[in-house]
Amino acid sequence: MTSQRTRERLIQRLVDQGVADLRVLDVIRNTPRHWFLDEALSHRAYEDSALPIGYGQTLSQPYIVARMTEILLGACGKKPERVLEVGTGSGYQTAVLAQLVEQVYSVERIKPLQDKARTRLRELGLHNVVFSHADGGLGWPQKGPFDAILSAAAPRVIPEDLKQQLAPGGVMVIPAGGEQQSLYLVVRDGDSDTFITQELEPVRFVPLLSGTTR
Repeated sequence: MTSQRTRERLIQRLVDQGVADLRVLDVIRNTPRHWFLDEALSHRAYEDSALPIGYGQTLSQPYIVARMTEILLGACGKKPERVLEVGTGSGYQTAVLAQLVEQVYSVERIKPLQDKARTRLRELGLHNVVFSHADGGLGWPQKGPFDAILSAAAPRVIPEDLKQQLAPGGVMVIPAGGEQQSLYLVVRDGDSDTFITQELEPVRFVPLLSGTTR
């Protein structure tokens, strides 16, 4: 289930799908995805598929975690110091980010998921993550601005609140849409209020629900 051969097969699938950043591939290879699932599903951990984690949420497929992380790092051009993650979920994407950036600020609206994620990251020895139980659509303005923002849930439209929390030249990788969703890269043009938005590829994410925490 967790053999090195199984993990290498996953890495090869990611490479075949176009993921090329060796830093990202190495982190995914060495991050125990089965830790982020209930035991009943752990045998499926190294499939390239999304899996349920309860509360109507999912653990994103490894391809999309790798792809979003690769886009974020490439667009930043250097190692980001401060990254906001919208939607902690199981903590898997958080764990990948935490090994590649200086500091992660992760917002989750479902407290039991956040509590589990915090425990998992502590067990992995990742101590550069700060958590907030709050509405992810509002970001975390008290901790901004951020060099990068990554959203693991899809709003219908990209929230202005998140754009405004980008540092000058900051980048955001975010899915958005309703029935039809796409992944977007948003770049703040210097310290202006001009944002360059690029549509990248079709995706399917759980919706970003604003105005509720539980």
